[in-house]
Amino acid sequence: MKIEIFQMEGMQSKWEHVVDYNLSDSGVHPVLFEELVSSAELKKIFKTELGYIQSNGTKELKTEIARLYPGAALDQILVTSGASEANYLTIWKHVEPGDEVIFELPNYMQMGGLLKSYGAKVKPLYLRESLDWNPDLDELKKLVTKKTKMIIITNPNNPTGSVLRKEAMKTIVDLASTVGAWIVSDEVYQGAELSGKTTQSFWGMYDKLFVVNGLSKAYGLPGLRIGWVVGPAEPIDQIWSYHDYTTICVSAVSDRLARIALQPDKREKIIQRTRTILNHNFPIISAWLKKQDGIFSLVPPKAGAICFARYNFKMNSIKFVEKLIREKSVIIVPGDQLGLDGYLRFGFGDEEPYLRAGLARIGEALAGLDKK
Repeated sequence: MKIEIFQMEGMQSKWEHVVDYNLSDSGVHPVLFEELVSSAELKKIFKTELGYIQSNGTKELKTEIARLYPGAALDQILVTSGASEANYLTIWKHVEPGDEVIFELPNYMQMGGLLKSYGAKVKPLYLRESLDWNPDLDELKKLVTKKTKMIIITNPNNPTGSVLRKEAMKTIVDLASTVGAWIVSDEVYQGAELSGKTTQSFWGMYDKLFVVNGLSKAYGLPGLRIGWVVGPAEPIDQIWSYHDYTTICVSAVSDRLARIALQPDKREKIIQRTRTILNHNFPIISAWLKKQDGIFSLVPPKAGAICFARYNFKMNSIKFVEKLIREKSVIIVPGDQLGLDGYLRFGFGDEEPYLRAGLARIGEALAGLDKK
């Protein structure tokens, strides 16, 4: 089977550990091991047997995850190697050639690439900048047909940092219910809201629903590679059988660390850390964008360590980022790799000196552009 090349991840994988400044990430600066684990907890971790664990997730970890989804039973949860694997398995199980799938854009293009690779008929649902990066509900209603098998949403959204309005969420649910379509809601940025108000989950709004989440973005723990998908028990059991063909199970150590991170008191501290970083750093990047001689316009993000800025110079976004990498040793994400050219995604979740230095390099590249 030929696959759709994942351009964004390909560029990041090649350059993010090579350049001087990586502002392409969408999470906050990672949590240190010593910030997560107490000395008492560390002694217990030292006694962890480094073998295979329960392949769909240990009872202890799934119990912590279930706290986040009122009414969820343990057999409704599958633990995966990051949210990316949860997305992959869900699409692999449910999408066949010719299936009609509505996919929100702009977006992280993993599921978009998988849909094309599996031969789905992809119908883009564009978020509108004029609507604070929410969908036009009349457009959405025209997209859904009796053939629609799945509607895929990322909420909060990557790359815009927007959050769906309640009316939009209700409309999505109502339309899916009318035609019996599945909803897949990637909620991996939930908890990373600048306002401190947690984004409402689709969980509990609809029966034919999969919610994906993980510890990479809002938790600052991408190195643990812990994600999950929550949904109806029987379909989750079916997705588990696909998991047998991929990673089988997460690592025993990651499972133990994830349990610690999701304990209510610890989780609250981690989420507050993330929100503190975002609220400290967003004014820095916002002020920098405004100082760039009118080059950028921005709808401020509501969540995530990302902002999606429109630029007004005539250059393809991939070409500009390639120029940045080559000439200034900085990487950000071109909008063209997120489904919408003419924009750049800046990550602002790192430590302040690093962020400022990376932005200064980008400013140098902008100053040298022929903007005609």
